[in-house]
Amino acid sequence: MEPSLSPEDVDVLFELADFGVREGLAGRPAPVVDPAMLEAPLRRHLGVFVTLEVAGELNGCIGTVEAVQEVGPAVPRLAWAAAFSDFRLPALTAADYPDLGYKLSLMTPLEGIPSGSEEEVLRALRPGVDGLVIRHGQATGTFLPAVWAKVPEPLEFLRHLETKAGLRPGHWPAGMRAWRYQADEHRRRAVDIPRRSAA
Repeated sequence: MEPSLSPEDVDVLFELADFGVREGLAGRPAPVVDPAMLEAPLRRHLGVFVTLEVAGELNGCIGTVEAVQEVGPAVPRLAWAAAFSDFRLPALTAADYPDLGYKLSLMTPLEGIPSGSEEEVLRALRPGVDGLVIRHGQATGTFLPAVWAKVPEPLEFLRHLETKAGLRPGHWPAGMRAWRYQADEHRRRAVDIPRRSAA
């Protein structure tokens, strides 16, 4: 997969994610990491999501599908935000930390697909493989490929995404655009990550 990083690079990303969370638990703001301190692969612009789970339950998910930022510096900021700024879920606490798990989702570049109708999108969409972005004017939404595990039926997947984007499900306006992408996913328990004291 295009965004694949070496196992060593992925290890560093988990260290950076954990560093961001621990800074927040210590009452400090999201850390700013100097890209010059990182190896070249971690200075690549990649779409990335950081998902936090406590005892297997979702406790935060923040990221961007589009490759607008260098992945190494982005990860600790996103981890901090997932822990303390995801308005949908309670902020992470020190008591949660022993049961904390991280998932990093590294995105392939967006690939435009025919989007003149729901049917065109569904023909291009690969269930269980593709994430999807839809956009109409200011309305936009995305589902990561992992959402297929909860919504396996393609039309239902698309209709739920239309709702998430603030659009009326089943009403496909002229000018709608759609993109597919894939995600390279990695998981790690916080207790298994070496502690990074500086970045």
